[in-house]
Parts: sequence; C-alpha cells; structure tokens
Amino acid sequence: MSTQQLPVVVIGAGPVGLAAAAHLVEHGIEPLVLEAGGRAGAAVREWSHVRLFSTWGEVVDPAAEKLLAPTGWTRPDPATYPSGGDWAEQYLQPLADALGDRVRAGATVTGVSRAGRDRIVDADREQQPFVVHVEYADGREERVFARAVIDASGTWATAGPAGGSGLPALGEKAAADRITYRVPDLKDPTVRARYAGKRTAVIGSGASAFTALAYLAELAESEGGTGTHAVWILRRGISGSTFGGGAADQLPARGALGLAAKAAVDKGHADAVTGFRAEAFERDADGRLVLVGEDGRRLDPVDEVIVLTGFRPDLSFLDELRLGLDERLQAPVELAPLIDPNQHSCGTVYPHGHRELSHPEQGVYLVGMKSYGRAPTFLAMTGYEQVRSVAAAIAGDLDSADRVELTLPETGVCGGAGLFDTPDAQQTGGCCAAPEPQLVQLAAPAAVGTAAEEAPAGGCCGS
Repeated sequence: MSTQQLPVVVIGAGPVGLAAAAHLVEHGIEPLVLEAGGRAGAAVREWSHVRLFSTWGEVVDPAAEKLLAPTGWTRPDPATYPSGGDWAEQYLQPLADALGDRVRAGATVTGVSRAGRDRIVDADREQQPFVVHVEYADGREERVFARAVIDASGTWATAGPAGGSGLPALGEKAAADRITYRVPDLKDPTVRARYAGKRTAVIGSGASAFTALAYLAELAESEGGTGTHAVWILRRGISGSTFGGGAADQLPARGALGLAAKAAVDKGHADAVTGFRAEAFERDADGRLVLVGEDGRRLDPVDEVIVLTGFRPDLSFLDELRLGLDERLQAPVELAPLIDPNQHSCGTVYPHGHRELSHPEQGVYLVGMKSYGRAPTFLAMTGYEQVRSVAAAIAGDLDSADRVELTLPETGVCGGAGLFDTPDAQQTGGCCAAPEPQLVQLAAPAAVGTAAEEAPAGGCCGS
C-alpha cells in the first residue's frame, strides 16, 4: 500500500478533531480519529456545567454540519449559548456517530514517529509513512500507519500550576486534597458542600477565573451570608484590561464574564489580591492553607484553592518528530508571533492556516487549542478554519488551503495586554498599568450573566 492510500490519523475526538475528520471526508480522504477518553468530547464533558460564551451558530463546523445533514440532525437555535454538556451531547456525539468506525474511543496515542526512522535519521525520511503507537483501554497495543497526522488533542489534561514561576509552588502537591484546577460544578450537591461556608482562593485572571468567581458569588448569595467568600489572587495588578472588554467585547457573553467578576467583588463576595505570585503552600494549626508569595507575604488562611492559570501542551508523545516550536509559547514558530499574548488580544490574531501550522516534519500538524501552546483565549471558529485549511493542503488543493478567511470578534481590550506588568506601564498608567501589590475593593456594575470560552483557560491577558 502506498503512503497516499493510508488514512490521516487525527488525535483527539473533540470539536476540532472531529471537524478535521469531517473536512478530510469532504476531500475523499479517510480519517482515523483516536480518542483517549471513553467517548467523543471527553474533555468537553468534564466542564459540561460551564456555558460557552460563543453561540451555537459559532461552534458548529460547516463541513461537520454537511456530514450530519443526512442523519436528520438539526442545528440548535444558532443564537443561543450551549453548555459544555449541550455541545457534547447535541453536536459532538452525533458527529462522532456519523463518522462511525472512523472514530475509536479509549485509544491513547503514546508515540508518533516515521516508520523505521527515529528523530535523528535523515535518509529517505519524508518517503516513510508515519507510525502511531496506540494503547487501548483493554490493554491492547497497536501501531497504525498514516499518511499524515493531525494532533487535536488539546491541552485540557495539563493544567498550569499555582506557582508563579511556572513550577508547582512548594507544598502544592501535598495540598492536593484542597486544590482543584478546574471550575467547580456548584450545582453538584457534593461539590457545593465543599465550598459552602468556606473561604476559597481563586488564582488566575482569565475567563475561567471570572466564571469561578461568579459561581462562588452566587453560592454566597444563596447561602444567605453563611461565610462563603472568595479571595481572588492575581499575579498582575488591576488595570483597564483586567476585567476584559465588558460591553465593548464583540462576544457579549465573554464581556459579561468580566462584569460578573467585578460584581462579585463589588458586592463583597470576593476580595482581590494583586501582584501576588505564589511561592509556597503551608498549613496553619487548623489545617487550613496559607499562601506565601515570592515577596514573602503571607495571606490569611483559606479552606480551598481553585487554580485557573491556563494550560500547556503535552508534547511527550511527539518527541520522535521534528517539530518547529516557539521557545516561549510552545506553538508553531510561524504561528507564535500572531498569537503572542504580549502583542495580541483575542480579536487581533491574524487569520492563519496550514502554512503557519506546518513543521520541519512535513505532514504533521498541531491544531486547535494545542496549536496555541501556552497562549490563551482560543475560539472554536479558529480551530475550524485551521482544519479546513490543513485538510485542503493534505488533499493537494493549495489554492483552497491558502485562502484563509476568518474574522474573530474583538475583545474590547487593548491589543498586546501582556502577561506581566512592566515598569513603564506602572509609571504611565496605560491600559495595562498596575498598582503596587495590595488588597483592593472594586466598584462595578451589576453582572449581566456568565459564560465560558470553548476551551476554559486563562483569559486574554494571561494570569
């Protein structure tokens, strides 16, 4: 069998992976989607309680919709906002069902290489098919040969730590029983009881942190002032971009998240601690957690900690491939300057496709949230355009592949919000300026609703 007759392996049966498969089918190319979870959309299902800030009309891929049409599938009201659970059950699962045995669940990719060629071998390399090592939930192992590999496995499994240096804070692992790295589902009675009447630290400054603050504020109000309180810990200072674009955000529900976070503070349900970069977790005499900063500051004890400092890609199973990744973001080198959060907000990212996503190892592509590496604020519509272009390139239709058309909704915040406060910003009081580290109370308008981004992570301005 020639390499061109082999399938294209797609890693991950999430929104972007399944869309990639749909686009490949449209080009007459057989995909094989390998999903580590037990069913399609496994990662999305883990935040099924969180509502997206994009509407149904923005999270359904056009090629996927064409594939679904013969099954009798009807798109939900395009103007409404799905939850993660809605997205998985009403779109991702039907799409996986339509793809049939092209999708394998319980299939973990543990390695990708060139057949008979490790990373260092040059000879005849590009003529060899890819070999994908797969381990199944029942213990079986298999090696699958592929003409190309599209890695849409995302970053959900590798959350960022609380430590300000990018490493876990001292004592963070030992405090694991009091820490979560996901937005908690406070509608679950067991989870709700964990936070009710407790003092909870929320570390992070993006959409997920906004959502957690809003949820905890709602819990405090419903509990009638029984002690539920949040301490919002920001590594940066409070600035004009801290709470997002508000009413200026072209995704209204995304703007509402920041307003909800401000309202939580304004109503006294949360305090904001700025300029705090966690160095250690300690326990007091009662077993409560005390967060210690890099500057030696010690915060008042808390009962629980929610760490929402973004995600990072797992590149371990791609180690035998020759990837060209930016040394900071761990994103493809051609894409990195376009998504660098030091320079861009969500809506200022330049449209990109297969060329920006390519690597020295021809035929391998990182797409979706994983393509952004450590950069935040990825939108589903970006991923759908990425895989449309990549599928066309694999099919040899370079005219279509190069015709990348995508207009992203502006965030309403300054482009280039940065990830760290600079001395210049502090002195000039610009849009990203920050005060000295302090505990602050903020005035804010009432919240107008909450939602979450397609891949919950840090917000446009980092964390």
